[in-house]
Amino acid sequence: MAAACAVLMVQAQSVKPMKQFIDELMARMTLQEKIGQLNLQVAGDITTGQAQDTQVAGRIAAGELGGVFNLKGADKIRALQEVAVKKSRLGIPLIVGMDVIHGYETIFPIPLGLSCSWDLEAIEQSARIAAREASADGICWTYSPMVDIALDARWGRMSEGSGEDPYLGSLIAAAMVRGYQGDYSRKDNIMACVKHFALYGAAEAGKDYNTVDMSRQRMYNQYLPPYKAAAEAGAGSFMSSFNIVDGVPATANRWLLNDLLREEWGYDGFVVTDYGSIGEMRQHGVGELPEASAQALHAGTDMDMCSEGFLKTLEQSVKEGKVSMADIDNACRRVLEAKYKLGLFADPYKYCDAKRRAKDIFTDENRAAARNLAAETFVLLKNENNLLPLKKQGKIALIGPLANDRANLAGTWCVAMTPERYSTLKEGLERAVGGKAEILYAQGSNLVRDAQMQRDAEFGKTIPRGDDEQLKAEALAVARQSDVIVCAMGECADFSGESASRANLELPDVQKELLVELSKLGKPIVLLNFAGRSTVLTWEQQHITAILNVWFGGSETADAIADVLFGDKVPCGRLTVSMPQTTGQEPLYYNHLPTGRPVAEGSTRFNKYSTNYLDVRNDPLYPFGYGLSYTTFAYSEPSLQGRQVSVMVTNTGSRDADEVVQLYIHDVIASLSRPVKELKGFRRIHLKAGESQRVTFDITDDMLKFYNYDLKHVLEPGDFEVMIGPNSRDLKKTTLNVK
Repeated sequence: MAAACAVLMVQAQSVKPMKQFIDELMARMTLQEKIGQLNLQVAGDITTGQAQDTQVAGRIAAGELGGVFNLKGADKIRALQEVAVKKSRLGIPLIVGMDVIHGYETIFPIPLGLSCSWDLEAIEQSARIAAREASADGICWTYSPMVDIALDARWGRMSEGSGEDPYLGSLIAAAMVRGYQGDYSRKDNIMACVKHFALYGAAEAGKDYNTVDMSRQRMYNQYLPPYKAAAEAGAGSFMSSFNIVDGVPATANRWLLNDLLREEWGYDGFVVTDYGSIGEMRQHGVGELPEASAQALHAGTDMDMCSEGFLKTLEQSVKEGKVSMADIDNACRRVLEAKYKLGLFADPYKYCDAKRRAKDIFTDENRAAARNLAAETFVLLKNENNLLPLKKQGKIALIGPLANDRANLAGTWCVAMTPERYSTLKEGLERAVGGKAEILYAQGSNLVRDAQMQRDAEFGKTIPRGDDEQLKAEALAVARQSDVIVCAMGECADFSGESASRANLELPDVQKELLVELSKLGKPIVLLNFAGRSTVLTWEQQHITAILNVWFGGSETADAIADVLFGDKVPCGRLTVSMPQTTGQEPLYYNHLPTGRPVAEGSTRFNKYSTNYLDVRNDPLYPFGYGLSYTTFAYSEPSLQGRQVSVMVTNTGSRDADEVVQLYIHDVIASLSRPVKELKGFRRIHLKAGESQRVTFDITDDMLKFYNYDLKHVLEPGDFEVMIGPNSRDLKKTTLNVK
């Protein structure tokens, strides 16, 4: 009977539009079956927990699950889909999700690294490739992009977003949605899930899952734009965040999920909770599971990830009049519409073609794209005496706990990765020099001194531990034989990401001590700084010859680093976060509001009764937008003609290279205090050595608008400072007057 129903449904969709098809389907569904569609559970053991009920297939047959997630393999997924289609009463297919955050088996740089490429086309391509690979293995839904603005580097999930700027973050959010979803017509299109709605990146003190509190003006102007951009790009789903918004947990916040998302923005997709967040509402102090579930449903939450609050309590709540059938029907309809859009009713096995794995996953083409993009994300922070690029000659010491490890280079949140197929940095450098230079290797140190910390947190579990003094002695012996030292140091993959907040952003203790000893040898040193966030490199800036921030570059990290290190490619990454001089400056971001007692930007002295510190300057060590090259660029004074501003950019060095020309605007006088500067445009251009190019920006009304006290999007007449330059600090300025 179930199989016959399923056949009828497939045939029906081939001729019936979505609304009619779902109307007819829902008319045949029982209350329990509708509630079952709102229940999402783990069906695998990849990450984020084990399935709470080992009889997943039985629950699917009973109509108790609308979807599963984090199960890898088209054959495994097909088996569960067959249960849904052939054994459940109505044959409704499952939606199958996974945390495909920055790649599937071909891993791209972490999202923070991706943003530092300022290459929207390549970022969109990375999402498209991730979708192609995931869909070839049965996945049709990804919990990405994460579009949270992150201003505090202590928060580990900075690694998963696009940095501190809402304008750039909005463009990247839309690009990733387009890359994942396409128009749903192809077998390699999957559904995006925008997270975490909303404000998760503003967790107090940078502690994950911590409370959030801010004005709505700040929400609208600084934090909400990337979510809105993703919604306008057609994202199929949103994920509610763990934190409170206006004192109410986001998962149960009707203003957030209904009034703002659906009514004001016109969003028509579905909302899924983050892992267990309905159950966690009790910890927020707003209700036990039945009350929390009812509040979440009424607020506009459609699917419950892992709390089972909907499944266990909604039927009783309906009987008690605490939940309306209209709310259940609305949620069920939105989940079913997502499955319809994905084409699962027309072909439940659309994503279960086992033949695609061999031709679509970890292909040479995909790996080449990942390698090229990784090289674009590296940010050259210092290059004293033009040490870089290195020559492929002599003896090169490669030292550090990340130098000979293949798992950590991919970064956090790559749950489907196959690290056994990835190269270590040592292997990548040896390939690059091809016998023309000798690579001398030593691990040099443990990841951290505290072995218990490393074990408890499972940090760097693939990096062997040794005796600190012996490792250091081996490294110094190797370094003394070398002509140049390359240090692969910093965070391991799990030092950033979810549940990875740090109170100290400096290089981990035992690594720093080794670096200090190496610096005493008087040899040139290149620091490859691995990081999933802004880190503190103040001592390193003062003492190390060259610093290349490489984030975590994905499965092709080793070869991409070699490409840049030896000059086959010119570094072109630009920071999308401000890097502090000390952790105590956090949260630190370029587009801050002015103060009544300001200190001049870059001031080197303490100013009594002004907004500054006794012991450190206000400015970052490296500003937002910053990045060096193997060449140099010169900017003319900006020329303003009406609403059009232009600048001449010249490559004044000897290498062809890319430059990211950045436009910032400051509203001088407004009805609300406005940021000291805001990114409003950029152009990534390629210039040959000695070449000049005029870069022009049209200043539109949208660039000048903001949300006022009444949350109206307005353009107020007056003066606007228009600034152009290579980063948020080194700018040339003109003034635009708007009548």
